[in-house]
Amino acid sequence: MTAATTSRLSDVSRKVLQLQALTIVWMTVEAVVSLGTAWSSHSPALIAFGGDSLIELLSAAVVFWRFRFTLGEARAARIAGGLLFTLAGFVVLTSVSNFFGYPEAQRSLVGIGILLAAAVMMPWLANRKRKLAVVTSSAALKADAAESALCGYMAWIALAGLVVNAIWNKPWADPVAALALTPLILREAWEAVHSPKLGYASC
Repeated sequence: MTAATTSRLSDVSRKVLQLQALTIVWMTVEAVVSLGTAWSSHSPALIAFGGDSLIELLSAAVVFWRFRFTLGEARAARIAGGLLFTLAGFVVLTSVSNFFGYPEAQRSLVGIGILLAAAVMMPWLANRKRKLAVVTSSAALKADAAESALCGYMAWIALAGLVVNAIWNKPWADPVAALALTPLILREAWEAVHSPKLGYASC
C-alpha cells in the first residue's frame, strides 16, 4: 500500500469518525426527547421510535469503535438484535393497552417536532454513510447506513400517527402507527442476530 493510499484511507477514517460522532450526539438527543415525551404523552409510537433510536445509538458507537479502536462487532450485533426483539414485544404490549384506553395516547407537539427533525436528518446521515462505506469497504458502516435509513422511514410512520391524533383527536392512530413500526423493528432485529461475521477493510 502506497503512502498516498494510506493517507487517503486515514482521511476517510477521520470523516467516518466525525460522522459517527455526529450520529451519536444526534441519536442521544433523539432518544432522550422521544422517550421523555413518550412517557408524558403515553405514546406507543414515540416509545417505538425512541427505543429504535437507542439501538441506532449503539450501532453508531460500534462503528465508531471499529474505526477508532478494535471491537468484536458480531457480539454487539447479537446484543442489538436481542434488544430490538425486546423492544418489539414492549411496543406490541403498549399498543394493545392503548387500544383499550389505558392509558390513552395524548397529543404531543414536541413529539411531532422531534419526528420531523429525524425525518430530515436520518436520510442525510444514511446517504453520507453509504458513500463512505463504499470507499472503506466496511460492512459495519454499510449496515449502520441501512439502520439510519430505516430510522428515517420510522420517523415518517410515527409522525403520521401523531399528526392524525393531534389534528383529528384520534388516539387510536398512535398505537396503530406503533404497530406499523413493529415489522420494521423485527426485520432489523432478525438481520442483526443472523448477520454473518463481518469483515472490514484496513483503514
